[in-house]
Amino acid sequence: MGTPVTLVKDSPLDTRKVRSAAPAAAKRRGRRENLAGYLFMSPWIAGFLLLTAGPMVASLYFAFTDYNLFSTPRWIGFDNFTRMFDDPRWQKSVEVTAKYVVIGTPLKLLLALGVALLLAQSRRGQAFYRAAFYAPSLIGASVSVGFVWRALFSDDAVVDRGLSLFGVHVGGWVGNPDWILYCLVALTVWQFGAPMVIFLAGLKQVPRELYEAAQMDGAGRFRQFWNITLPMISPVLFFNVLLETIHSFQIFGSAYVVSNTQCGPADATLVYTCYLYQKGFKESQMGFASAMAWMLLLAVALVTAVLFWSQKKWVHYAEDAR
Repeated sequence: MGTPVTLVKDSPLDTRKVRSAAPAAAKRRGRRENLAGYLFMSPWIAGFLLLTAGPMVASLYFAFTDYNLFSTPRWIGFDNFTRMFDDPRWQKSVEVTAKYVVIGTPLKLLLALGVALLLAQSRRGQAFYRAAFYAPSLIGASVSVGFVWRALFSDDAVVDRGLSLFGVHVGGWVGNPDWILYCLVALTVWQFGAPMVIFLAGLKQVPRELYEAAQMDGAGRFRQFWNITLPMISPVLFFNVLLETIHSFQIFGSAYVVSNTQCGPADATLVYTCYLYQKGFKESQMGFASAMAWMLLLAVALVTAVLFWSQKKWVHYAEDAR
């Protein structure tokens, strides 16, 4: 007969040691992984603190001071904010910016949605057309585009001659206070490629079965668009409205470059950021300019809050259909 095998059972003390050692090793491994993650993120964190958070805190302090970049800031409380409402040029900048946002943003989104509806249908050369319509958005509101736009809309230039064929004689958009703002609107509408691509992505998510059922019920194209397409892409539409509205409030480069007189003539293109630039870097009133910047932030936050409040009434998410 063989040697009997004796089963040795671990003591309760040894079992507790094994059980406690495993979580400790996992914690050490987790700390090492977290440390590695923070090391990889450290350039972004340093950039955020030094280039974003730091200047924001400094500008909030300067907004309550009299500061001209060359002397020690002097605390004056809310004087900069009260001076704004008594400044006619500040009021003009608010009026011009509001007019630009109200006119430019809807036109840009309408054109983007219209072109997206056309490109969503299968046709020859579809990829080329998508790239061609998106190309202006890649250029952005650069200085070179501003100079080209100013040349196109100058007196007796291409646009003016083209309109003359239809009996419209503007006499140059750039030098006309009544028309130059619409020149900026035309520029932002021309760069509709980014919202168009987002609309295209939303249209691709609409089930084709809904259109087939609507056609069987005798619904026309307009009824299909109004009752199917718009509700189904309403989250995408809300995103584009929100994004383009915020971008419109931040207009600066095109307004500064297209005008021959830098946000003129007669302050016709004196958008809010342009007046902020003049106050801060031309007149060295950095305290007043900082207060203007925070007022713009509050205005954009208020508009954003209103849009989020309104989306409860017209935006339909997937959960709403359940």
